[in-house]
Amino acid sequence: MTDLAHAFSPDGPLARAINGFRARPQQVEMAERIEAALKDYGVLVAEAGTGTGKTFAYLVPALLAGGKVIVSTGTKTLQDQLFKRDLPTVRDALKVPVRMALLKGRANYVCPYHLERNAREGRFQSAQDAADLRKIVRFAKITNSGDRAECTDVREDSPAWMAATSTRDNCLGQECPNVKDCFVMAARREAMDADVVVVNHHLFFADVMLRDVGMGELLPTCNAVIFDEAHQLPETASLFFGESVSTAQLLELARDTRSETVAAAPDCRELIDAARTLEKAARDLRLAFGAESARMAYSQAVAREGFADAIEGVESALAAFEGMLEAQAERSEGLGNCLRRTQEMRARLARWQAPEDAEMIRWVEVFTQAVSLNATPLHVAGVFKRQLEGQLRAWIFTSATLAVGNDFSHYCNEMGLSWLERPPVTAVWGSPFDYAEQAMLYAPSGMPDPNHPDYADAVAATALPLIRAARGRAFVLCTSLRAMRRVHALIAEGLAAGDDALPLLLQGEGSRTELLARFRMLGNAVLVASQSFWEGVDVPGDALSLVVIDRLPFAPPDDPVLSARIKSLRKAGHNPFMRYQLPRAVISMKQGAGRLIRSETDRGLLCVCDPRMVGKPYGKMVWRSLPPMGRTRDEAEAVAWLEALAPLVVRDTSAA
Repeated sequence: MTDLAHAFSPDGPLARAINGFRARPQQVEMAERIEAALKDYGVLVAEAGTGTGKTFAYLVPALLAGGKVIVSTGTKTLQDQLFKRDLPTVRDALKVPVRMALLKGRANYVCPYHLERNAREGRFQSAQDAADLRKIVRFAKITNSGDRAECTDVREDSPAWMAATSTRDNCLGQECPNVKDCFVMAARREAMDADVVVVNHHLFFADVMLRDVGMGELLPTCNAVIFDEAHQLPETASLFFGESVSTAQLLELARDTRSETVAAAPDCRELIDAARTLEKAARDLRLAFGAESARMAYSQAVAREGFADAIEGVESALAAFEGMLEAQAERSEGLGNCLRRTQEMRARLARWQAPEDAEMIRWVEVFTQAVSLNATPLHVAGVFKRQLEGQLRAWIFTSATLAVGNDFSHYCNEMGLSWLERPPVTAVWGSPFDYAEQAMLYAPSGMPDPNHPDYADAVAATALPLIRAARGRAFVLCTSLRAMRRVHALIAEGLAAGDDALPLLLQGEGSRTELLARFRMLGNAVLVASQSFWEGVDVPGDALSLVVIDRLPFAPPDDPVLSARIKSLRKAGHNPFMRYQLPRAVISMKQGAGRLIRSETDRGLLCVCDPRMVGKPYGKMVWRSLPPMGRTRDEAEAVAWLEALAPLVVRDTSAA
């Protein structure tokens, strides 16, 4: 039997099986600490800097320990990478007979029932949507897994997927006439039989905390849960411990009811008319908020002209809709399910207007074509703590960014770990990269206050000479979409004025995957983006040598959820800025900075434009939390450093 020390040794199974494998001291120490937590059914919270090799550090002890393990990741991208690459690599190297399963949420699997219904009804917004659905129909006939990620000839964001998949609301479960062909059920059966199950945080909370069929059965059988990218858990937990009613859900309910009516009650025209009335009420609710996207508190929403009438219209339409469905529900499982969903939606809407829990934060999010009425818990610590204490098992939380310095109290308090009967063990392992040699941190002098109206102009003016010196190969990361658009426009003007032929990309011009592929292929591109590119983005090598961050990533204080939490902390006698806002900003800042150096051969410059990092006492906490790079405040030195890095020949990108 392989032991941990031998597994990571220079002549061990990993070194023999993996070309170029070399264990790092931080990786081995982390693996040893995880091994101890697994044996002791303990709780470990571990920060491991970029390049530590934390994936192998938890997979090796987990596979050697035996028993059932759930590994939860922050993104589906990492989930697929773990299941398809890292996990088979470690399993084969260690020669352990481990059965693996990949489990995603329902929306990731084709639903034969809804696909058949919607393909038959044939109501589509465009010819492209209809063509996409036909491709999905063909895919459903040949796939073994039903995983939409394998259907590569239909865009990930195609509206046809909504007609081809199920949701928690419209899934018929065991009552479904297509249950024997259900890809979700098949995936869950595999997960029940597997030794290692790879999920993502959204599925973990949706299915475990809400006790849905599937993970709710899976968790009690496991010996350990490992959370990778664990810094995302507080936000994900808040989302799933709360409730929401959205116009998108109302429109989906109307669409599904119409499909079920055509199939099972075609003589009931009144129900189809009621579905149209519900659709109109949902659209009227969205129109009550004007054209702009926004997040606002409950008090701001109810003060808007037309909101009360729009809500009353939704309530009235739902009540009439429920009455119609009650008369037809027995005619099919699908109509019965639509009745249940209508009743649940009415109950959620009533709770949103008159909450049973005084600690629920009520707020509204307005999107381009939808609006969501949300109720978010003020704290998730108590609910999550109960999950940890429910049954004896090991819990591992790991990420490149969890601590502020060496202090985990912010994270442990937020997740309820500080009040466990057995307090968690915490540990920090720095990156093995030589940041002093590989990277430079530039904090430009003379920047205006971030609230100054010309601040975005100053950011663009700071970024331009750096971009030229690096010959592109840059991320410019902004903390708001408005700043992103302004900075992009100014950089475009500056590059055009200087006749600099550098490709300039903007978030929103394609999916994140498409933009990253273009960025890597071009080799000298500049990408201007917002916070969706701050984490989970990996561009090793020469294609990225400069990261410019416009300001410290503090969440806007008028955000309804943050505002309520600040008020609660202040009422309890705490300093909300030092206890909550600053630690969150530090962790987010570390994520953004982590885009720069991704391998032992990478070199690059990080520019943080925000003058508060060096001018405010709290800025020192951010400064000290960043990797130990060389540091400068002199533009000429930063430009010279980048010029020394720029490749002599930039590939021809005219065809790209």
